[in-house]
Amino acid sequence: MSSPSAPSLDRLALAVRDAAHQAGALALPYFRAGEQTAARLWYKGHSSPVTEADIALDDFLKDHLTGLFPEAGWLSEETADDPSRLDRSHVWVVDPIDGTRAFAAGHPDWAISIALVKDGLPVLGSLYAPIHDKLYEATIGGGAWCNGQRLQLSETETPARPRVAGPKPLVDRFERKTGPVERLPKVPSLALRLARVAEGTIDIGLVSHNSQDWDIAAADLILKEAGGLLTDFAGLPPAYNKPQPRHDEMIAVASRLHPRAIGAMRT
Repeated sequence: MSSPSAPSLDRLALAVRDAAHQAGALALPYFRAGEQTAARLWYKGHSSPVTEADIALDDFLKDHLTGLFPEAGWLSEETADDPSRLDRSHVWVVDPIDGTRAFAAGHPDWAISIALVKDGLPVLGSLYAPIHDKLYEATIGGGAWCNGQRLQLSETETPARPRVAGPKPLVDRFERKTGPVERLPKVPSLALRLARVAEGTIDIGLVSHNSQDWDIAAADLILKEAGGLLTDFAGLPPAYNKPQPRHDEMIAVASRLHPRAIGAMRT
């Protein structure tokens, strides 16, 4: 079933920007810099943390975003999956707090991630990091922006010693093939790791297997609109709103560096 005609992306982007800021304001009372969160915390499964802040933001965003575009489906880390999303051309893909472990431990690198996916591809992305007060956003064909400043990766610069962030085994693998790299701390929010590739403060962002749609959809579009690529190690971009919204190992990089980078990760 196709959704009726969607609201304009420009109008939605403004409303989503406002929603992201409001969600950030809801989260801040629970956050304690350098200390354990004030929020109640428990675990899903054996090791995935969730806090009452995650749930509060999820409830707010679901109500707000579905009000903006009721015909769109819904996919969120903190909501039980509804298979009816598979029948929708448009789907909201949301992580209310990407980087819950960081949030719970008082680390600043967490973010609110909101994407609108159409026919399996993100067409709107908004990523707000409240502690850094940075809002990354993009619409398809409309460029990528951070706090109103255009993000555009260079088409000519090639770093002699690339700055790499990601899981240590993947960074080790990359370095074995390419030679010395500048190892950056792993950014606990995957969405922020990708956004920092888009803004040019990370050259290579590496991603473990089993990332989910909500971890990457917004940042994927922001990176693409900035002149970068997110692909698996075969060079294929992620597709969204599948029955299982999981992904394999991936690499995020400026387009000009992509062939060399994925060549280093192929076994």
